[in-house]
Amino acid sequence: MGCVHGKCCIRFPKSSSGDDKEELDVFRGKNAYILANSSLEVVDVPSQNYRLEYSMLTHRGYYPETPEKDNQDSYCIRTKIQGNPDAHFFGVFDGHGQFGSQCSNFVKDRLVEILSNDATLFDDPVKAYKAAFLSTNDELHSSDIDDSMSGTTAITALVIGDGLYVANVGDSRAVIAIKEGNRVLAKDLSYDQTPFRKDECERVKLCGARVLSVDQVEGLKDPGIQSWGDEETQGGDPPRLWVQNGMYPGTAFTRSIGDSTAEKIGVVADPEVLTVQLTPSHPFFVVASDGVFEFLSSQNVVDMVTKHADPRDACVSIARESYKLWLEHENRTDDITIIIVHVKDLT
Repeated sequence: MGCVHGKCCIRFPKSSSGDDKEELDVFRGKNAYILANSSLEVVDVPSQNYRLEYSMLTHRGYYPETPEKDNQDSYCIRTKIQGNPDAHFFGVFDGHGQFGSQCSNFVKDRLVEILSNDATLFDDPVKAYKAAFLSTNDELHSSDIDDSMSGTTAITALVIGDGLYVANVGDSRAVIAIKEGNRVLAKDLSYDQTPFRKDECERVKLCGARVLSVDQVEGLKDPGIQSWGDEETQGGDPPRLWVQNGMYPGTAFTRSIGDSTAEKIGVVADPEVLTVQLTPSHPFFVVASDGVFEFLSSQNVVDMVTKHADPRDACVSIARESYKLWLEHENRTDDITIIIVHVKDLT
């Protein structure tokens, strides 16, 4: 989430064709600029004789009331985990709260380091993944960062040979493309952990959380109505978690790393891990913060990636559209971070 009374003074990178990106006049005369890593990176997966081509982009949000606010998103790409040429890591971390940027940067560094030092990683990737998330959470609690009301979500993808392991806490998202004939379909590799999910809502209630929208907790709406629609059609303020008889912490997610206060009412760092075997029908996957998916569906994102041969151009296209949609619906935008990974020559 970002700046408010001025411009985000960041430039578009050059596209893969060498043409400069023009300023994007997104809304009411405001100009937005995109910050991207303009390089296209390639890494081999020799055991399966294919390669990954990837690029990323991160864009500080637009916040009129706090124009100097940091980009609280961070990302980590680490190839050849433990020196293994078949193991590669991609992660996006969306910080929140007063010390959100410190939390997301701490987690993006420590999570991959813990994975890189786990001798059991290749024997049991799921178990190692879960242990790394929980250990990182413990380390953040013990660090000098005040995570009582701050923390980060984490959406991460680990490639080991032709296996793809996605671990998630929070409401960012990973999506894989599936080619079926002439169509390219989106399949979610993570499921947003919010009170909109009945299972997550009931879990945190059992831990003592009150689940109410801001209007409900302020007495403007009936708190007895425990139905908020769904995330795709909701609009307005979502259901949030509150302590009993208190007006905090107000988190709209049910899992995260950090958030030690919210942890007391059921917010946990235990990730949900989904495993996929990559095939020639999987042309690419996307790992992105919820700044992308607030107004774009997973299928929208896959359709936009499909239109571009170069992931750099796809990153910029998605960021443009996300930013535009934010300002059509609100007077601000969220921070936006995207990693696009193409799966090449897998047979």
